[in-house]
Amino acid sequence: MNAKTIVKHFGFEVENEPVSIYSFSPVYRMARPEGDFIVKKTQHPIEKANRLINYTKRLKRDGVNVVTPAKVPAENPMTFDEETYVVYPFIEGEPYLGKNHEIKEAGRLLGRIHSLSPLENDIKLDSYDVFDFNDEEVKESFQNIMQNAAVHDVAINPELEVRLLQAVQQQEELEQGGLIFVATPHDFKANNLIYAPQPYLIDPDNAGWVPRIFDLALVLLLFHNELASAPDRPFTKNQWHLFLGGYGEFVTLSNIEKAMWPKAFEHVFLDEVMWLMADVEEDWQKPEQRNLFEGLIQLFLSYEEYSLT
Repeated sequence: MNAKTIVKHFGFEVENEPVSIYSFSPVYRMARPEGDFIVKKTQHPIEKANRLINYTKRLKRDGVNVVTPAKVPAENPMTFDEETYVVYPFIEGEPYLGKNHEIKEAGRLLGRIHSLSPLENDIKLDSYDVFDFNDEEVKESFQNIMQNAAVHDVAINPELEVRLLQAVQQQEELEQGGLIFVATPHDFKANNLIYAPQPYLIDPDNAGWVPRIFDLALVLLLFHNELASAPDRPFTKNQWHLFLGGYGEFVTLSNIEKAMWPKAFEHVFLDEVMWLMADVEEDWQKPEQRNLFEGLIQLFLSYEEYSLT
């Protein structure tokens, strides 16, 4: 179903086909007399979308700055063929610029969200279970990374493949390691925040039941991904500890989490960064994204000072 039909079902009158404001997923900014809104794809089927909404509404009741479905003259969310869409209010504010106070406040927001997680997954969010990587797919991905980088004269340290293969061998230990799971947006990146002036989570649609330190590793690796106003590199050591300082106002990490952190960090690189560098060839065409990728590889190969303490 085309975007024009979808937005019309939600009560937005348009003459032309809407254009997504996001390159990787359908996200449409629409207007009504009472204000602007975002129409976007969310979790599918509708049962999952409703669980997500219950989670975000719970967060909002507890005072967390997070979008919840807007009041529109239609059912919200709504399923179209094999996809489900939701309408959120458009949140006015400023984008992240990489300033110290923005980083600290982002850490406080994620810490607050994690601290509000139930002990059990009573919300029935999808539980993280990606512990099935194998050597063959790592080798294939590494070759794709090498090819993508070579087009732009970027040299890839062969140690990256060695360390990725090492991460494959650690999966069972992580899966059986007794890590603490939390309900979390699990896409906590700068491009999903707006500062109004405190950080406001504007895209919670990837929420799941996830190991807490996996969520932190995702922040360390990809907080600056896909945002023009963010630095074209991962956090510096000082920025990382600023983020952790804000986070630690609400969460005390366990000794097991601290001990498992290096392996968790490597696993999240395997899960979230390897495919990005291997499969999204067009990202390598952007100088800022190439700089980020090079910085991520350097971070992966030497992250000892990026601890959880």
